[in-house]
Amino acid sequence: MNDSIFYFFYNFAHQSTFVDNLIIFLAVYFPYIVIVLAMVFLLIHKEVLPSHNPFQEFKKKWKEVVLIFFTSGFAWVIAKILKNFIQAERPFSVFPDVQTLLVDNSFAFPSGHATFFMALAVGLFFYHKNIGYLFMFFALIITLARVAGGVHFPIDILGGFALGALVAFLFKNR
Repeated sequence: MNDSIFYFFYNFAHQSTFVDNLIIFLAVYFPYIVIVLAMVFLLIHKEVLPSHNPFQEFKKKWKEVVLIFFTSGFAWVIAKILKNFIQAERPFSVFPDVQTLLVDNSFAFPSGHATFFMALAVGLFFYHKNIGYLFMFFALIITLARVAGGVHFPIDILGGFALGALVAFLFKNR
């Protein structure tokens, strides 16, 4: 089933230059945009800017900002450690017919992108529910593009999502 789902998404690749470029954009460049959007949201959303003293309001929020990004980074580090311990191969290493659109030579499980972006989304969800849902959607789009690009199996993504959500949940309860 993992292979079937992988090929469903991978079959979008190599069909047109536009779709290939879209996959590359969503898998490589869009993650940076999402990080900036999260930072901008946390720094200037409704409690800070309308305040009579924005600096004072920001000082109250710095813990939220640090906690969300620290949690995401910590989850990513755990994913890196697990990758080297588990040593799961990437689709282009398993299937000779898979020509990846992306460059990634590390091991596959769990996906570092899925882990980081789900930890970010769940962390945001704990503080701001609606924006958390939006960032969960962003995490899904980024990681599906990585499957379509030929560098991850769906199980890598699911493992990353579970790890990211778990780490965010554990940090939230500290």
